[in-house]
Amino acid sequence: MWSFLRRRSLTQWILVAMVAGGLLGWLAPGAADRLQPLATVFLRAIKAIVVPLIFSTLVVGIAGHGDDLKAVGRLALRSIIYFEVITTLALAVGLGMVNLIEPGAGVALAGAAAAGGAAAAPGTLGEILQHVVPQSFFEAAAQNQILQVVVWSILFGVALTQVRGRPREIIVELCGGLSEVMFKFTGIVMLYAPIGVGAAIAYTVGRSGLHVLESLGALVLTLYAALVVFVVGVLLPVVLLARVPLKAFYRAIKEPALIAFSTASSEAAFPRAMETIEAMGVPRRIVAFVLPVGYSFNLDGSTLYLAVASIFIAQAAGVHLTLAQQLLMMLTLMLTTKGLAGVPRAGIVILAGVVASFGLPAAGVAAVLGVDQLMDMARTAVNLVGNALASAVMAKWEGELKPEVGAPMTVNS
Repeated sequence: MWSFLRRRSLTQWILVAMVAGGLLGWLAPGAADRLQPLATVFLRAIKAIVVPLIFSTLVVGIAGHGDDLKAVGRLALRSIIYFEVITTLALAVGLGMVNLIEPGAGVALAGAAAAGGAAAAPGTLGEILQHVVPQSFFEAAAQNQILQVVVWSILFGVALTQVRGRPREIIVELCGGLSEVMFKFTGIVMLYAPIGVGAAIAYTVGRSGLHVLESLGALVLTLYAALVVFVVGVLLPVVLLARVPLKAFYRAIKEPALIAFSTASSEAAFPRAMETIEAMGVPRRIVAFVLPVGYSFNLDGSTLYLAVASIFIAQAAGVHLTLAQQLLMMLTLMLTTKGLAGVPRAGIVILAGVVASFGLPAAGVAAVLGVDQLMDMARTAVNLVGNALASAVMAKWEGELKPEVGAPMTVNS
């Protein structure tokens, strides 16, 4: 029996905890109400990860690869510009779909009244400009002002690229070590996730009823619909405009995408994707640069998911965000997703930080985590497809795409 229990994955335990929490909240709302401290402990631990993780990964991502970006020159510049344009479009699709469908409308999310809303979030352009730059890094960190932390970290990383010799190496190594520690820290906190999620679902259902579970299903459907719109409305036109051979690209990407979807792991699909994209006719030097860098700067599915999830929490909390506030939230998400591809449950960590920045109830994060695995599968597959397409587009722009190489598909099946 113990061996059977140990073999269950974290995702399976979270799903079991979600079901158990929902039943407890429905059958014994009084008992479920007393479980709130267990959920609060989990949410506080998640929020404690955000600032050191973002700081360390951004600094290493900028200063640790600065020389490499200069060496590849034109390819690096084109890739980064392409990544930012596509990521922005992903955010726009997610923002548009969640506002159109409104999956969180009518949900009385527990803890919303105490959250304080988003009244403190800047609204005008002048307020936004003032809000972006922190007067103190530590003050921004203590107040969970994630965008300020991101801006400070980016400036720090850029300044570090101007330093030469041992001082730069020391700081990069220190930040690299800190990021590794935070990866492990995240893993430890996630071991508590089934208890935290189960308690949060029980408390939320006990206070709000089973209607909140229906809304979580609507959230999943909204995300899948938004990803379909993104693939058809953004990635497909990119294929056509860049004149990437559609059939060859489909043959190359279908197997890696299926691996990414079924395992919800970009790492599991990465080696096969490199093989098939190179076999399609993309030179190895381009694949070897664009695909890995894309996993830090071009997380299309993940950024779209974060746009949908963050606005869903605001809707569920009954908090009205102005267009300016939503755009500021999207800017925060666009910046904070850079460099976090290797972090387990990175989306939840980012979501927790952004939710705290805009005064939204943290209980929404735990509720979203209950269905995160279903959403993770789809967004991981879209991440992979987006980065594979970026490699083909860069090869086309460099005049080095040779689709005839991919006709026989020489890689082993």
